[in-house]
Amino acid sequence: MGKERCTEIKVGIVGAGAMGTAIAFQVSSTPEMKLSWVSDSKKEAAEKAIQVAGEGEAGDDFFSMLNDYPIDVLVEATNSIGAAAEYCLAAIEKGVHLVLMNAEVDLALRPLLEHKAKEKGVCVTSDAGDQHGVLAVMIEEARAMAFDIVQAGNIKGFLDQSATPQSIEFEAKKRNLSATQCCAYTDGTKLHIEMALLANAYGFIPPEGGMTGPRASYVQEALEKFDFESYKGIPRIEYLLGAEPGGGVYLVVKPQKNLPPEQAFYLNYYKLGSGPYYLLYRPYHLCHLETPKAIKRAIEGHPLLSFHQTRCEVYAYAKCKLIEGDKISHAIGSQECYGIAAPYDSELVPITLLEHGVKLKNTIPPHTPIRWEDVLISDSKIFGYWKEQRSLNSHV
Repeated sequence: MGKERCTEIKVGIVGAGAMGTAIAFQVSSTPEMKLSWVSDSKKEAAEKAIQVAGEGEAGDDFFSMLNDYPIDVLVEATNSIGAAAEYCLAAIEKGVHLVLMNAEVDLALRPLLEHKAKEKGVCVTSDAGDQHGVLAVMIEEARAMAFDIVQAGNIKGFLDQSATPQSIEFEAKKRNLSATQCCAYTDGTKLHIEMALLANAYGFIPPEGGMTGPRASYVQEALEKFDFESYKGIPRIEYLLGAEPGGGVYLVVKPQKNLPPEQAFYLNYYKLGSGPYYLLYRPYHLCHLETPKAIKRAIEGHPLLSFHQTRCEVYAYAKCKLIEGDKISHAIGSQECYGIAAPYDSELVPITLLEHGVKLKNTIPPHTPIRWEDVLISDSKIFGYWKEQRSLNSHV
């Protein structure tokens, strides 16, 4: 798939917040890559990213940058969905590969983007440095070692579903994040989006009733906290709360075949324990430092987390009492909503669709899912793309 491998990969980046600037620096520091340009709606942010990277052009008009400075790969690093989709589709039309550091557009429209990319012979991949990308690589490696996946897990340091951009503002400043972005991390929405991406790529599902996220001191406790026999052979997505090493990810695996005594001996000898379930974990994910790995995979036509089927979606839940007649201005990372990953449910509204100007038709109590009957969604960009995606096939 895609273009023949070239000696120098020209990269464009859209979204020059703190993470976008970090990606720009990392790309410019990778010998076989050249940062061609950075685009952001705030030109000064793009200029800062270029200054940090030491190469490339800066601009505030994405479409002009895409036309004027040819690239091989676009890294989408905004925190939008509708606008991000426009950028991605325009890049695909130009024959450009995509790396989605933006997990929100990845979840909302990955099937549509992959459909369009296939028509143009280019590749769409998730990023390699966020938790779901790291887990994807671990799953590849585990299967190569003849393990079946029992559970794919994230490690969450802190969770407060009632967090708002206002309540988290101080913490956001300490971490060089926008308050909206930090709020989506804190209330768990980002975690659920990442794990839903993993589920839809591999056919995993959440446990009945949703991910439980038990508190644990160490990641090794994953082997004690869950009833794996109840999974009946279907891998689950889950997370641990507060477990060390913070910021890591893990897999619970089981050998594909009954083990001969010699193999069981060596698994124990290699410090994996006596089974029947074994824990593999990575104590870190390095975000932008690992993005060049995703860029290379895009060029090589070997994407992370190709869409398989919508087994799981992240649905919007009310954080507080939402009043009939009011509008949800921006659901992800807001004071109004948080997201929960759950098996597909045609009556519930995905949180990724509530990006702009959604009017409430009913009053919704706190911690209650938002249903289609509760909202009036205007013809926004994201909703239009989502409807186009729904028309592709019954699995989307």
